[in-house]
Amino acid sequence: MSVVIRLARRGTKKHAFYRIVVADKRAPRGGRTIDQVGTYDPLPSPPVVDFKKEKLHEWMRRGALPSQTVARLIRRAGVAPGETT
Repeated sequence: MSVVIRLARRGTKKHAFYRIVVADKRAPRGGRTIDQVGTYDPLPSPPVVDFKKEKLHEWMRRGALPSQTVARLIRRAGVAPGETT
């Protein structure tokens, strides 16, 4: 099973809120997920990103690959695996 870390949209029309989730690559964007590793709220200025670092690092250690957008959020938040923060 190919596992990815990606965004799952929540919220209402024009008030987007995203969960950062671990899911099967074949599952739809808002479909079944395996685990939630964070949240992303793009509306405030600056946008708010919150990661559960231990869960994120564990899933990446197991081989889950982040999507391009999630990889960008991980770099901006400074929670890349191997960093000591």
